[in-house]
Amino acid sequence: MIGTPFLYERLAEELVAAIAAGRLPDGARLPSIRQLCADHGISPATAFQTYATLEARGLVEVRPRSGYYVRTRQASRPLPPPVARPRPGAQKVSVSELIFELLGSVQDSAVVPLGSAFPPPELFPFEALARSGARAMRQLKPAQITGALVRGDEPLRELLHRRHAQQGVALDPGELVITHGAMEALNLCLQACTRPGDVVVVESPTFYAALQTIERLNLRALEVATDPQEGVDLAALEALLQQRRVAACWFMPNFQNPLGALMPLAKKKALVALLARHGIPLVEDDVYGELHGGAHRPLPAKAFDQAGLVLHCSSFSKCLAPGYRVGWAAAGRYTAQVQRLKMMSTLATSLPAQRAVADYLAHGGYDRHLRQLRQALSAQRQRAARQIARHFPAGTRVTHPEGGYFLWLELPAGVDAMALSQDALAQGISTAPGLLFSADQRFVHHLRLNIGRPDDVRVDEALRTLGGLARQRLAGP
Repeated sequence: MIGTPFLYERLAEELVAAIAAGRLPDGARLPSIRQLCADHGISPATAFQTYATLEARGLVEVRPRSGYYVRTRQASRPLPPPVARPRPGAQKVSVSELIFELLGSVQDSAVVPLGSAFPPPELFPFEALARSGARAMRQLKPAQITGALVRGDEPLRELLHRRHAQQGVALDPGELVITHGAMEALNLCLQACTRPGDVVVVESPTFYAALQTIERLNLRALEVATDPQEGVDLAALEALLQQRRVAACWFMPNFQNPLGALMPLAKKKALVALLARHGIPLVEDDVYGELHGGAHRPLPAKAFDQAGLVLHCSSFSKCLAPGYRVGWAAAGRYTAQVQRLKMMSTLATSLPAQRAVADYLAHGGYDRHLRQLRQALSAQRQRAARQIARHFPAGTRVTHPEGGYFLWLELPAGVDAMALSQDALAQGISTAPGLLFSADQRFVHHLRLNIGRPDDVRVDEALRTLGGLARQRLAGP
């Protein structure tokens, strides 16, 4: 069962529907806070939160000393990139050196980290987590330190099981394994269902960490056409499965990195059914699911798994505790193999980190934190999109994700993204060029930008500078 939305969320969705239907046209003045309270019998705090939610989604703007208005949709809003149609054939992967070279710059605090994969740390409750950790460790009994090495801390596993159930995902409690972040979960799950030389289907473009894992395990990557808004093209996937022997798929149905695509609910259900017919496991990367911009968390593909073929992986690194490295896998029929692989590699996940997260989930106001985080990221997505539309060359195409903190740009054909990244780095700006996101390094005119830092004038200035550098590249010498 999906949780009941808050009053401000229900009211915001009603206004969203009115805007979409044209009952509230562009530029229309919305009721004042006082009028909204009177019309709906709500408190001023609820009214403010309602309008803040709409403002964060880019639907409403505040005009000083005038009130709230429906934002005028600009005809110049950039189009999203087209569906990526990869070249046929499985590829051996060799991307690690390129990734190490290009992304080392994000560790320099003087560099504006538009190329980073990490969320901005100022958005997270580190002080509260530290208090939770201290409280939890004071209550820890010595025997518990080695009591749950491989599967993870029992209180945290119980909390995760309960939270999944509240969100509409029925897990077998025994299939949850706590891991050292989502990357360990994903690595263990892919290793559990493949053998060296196997073919793994990935999105096009795909997250470079998936390519690194495929490279490390001596697998081959087969890319499938992927829509920037709705994710994997299921017809193209079915054609691949009929033509090739595939060992597994690695997909990110919720706010895919780098596209930000959100696979619709019916499409997730159809994906799980398609893979079940072929007996092919799905390694599901769901680290961005909590960073949605709507009223409810989108269900993962795991919610539709009846055959135990979905190996669901996630973590708290993107939504609560960056650096704590607390993730998990719900590995279905592969649970025993994942546990064995973990026992033979890292054996255990840090117990203090697990206990700190568990205590915060139980007492720290996790959902309140998530609402604030989502609102901040939604506002920043809108803000960055406006900056890109204003400063980048004509013909630039940009995704319009409903969650997460990435934008994927397709630059005009005359702009080499790798050269642009080098120009930008000389100006103290890191970016993630598109070559990182494909086994055959073919996204030569593309960039992924991390735009998650709220109200950061350095990001605004960096986007303005990056757009100017792109126009210079387009103009030529």
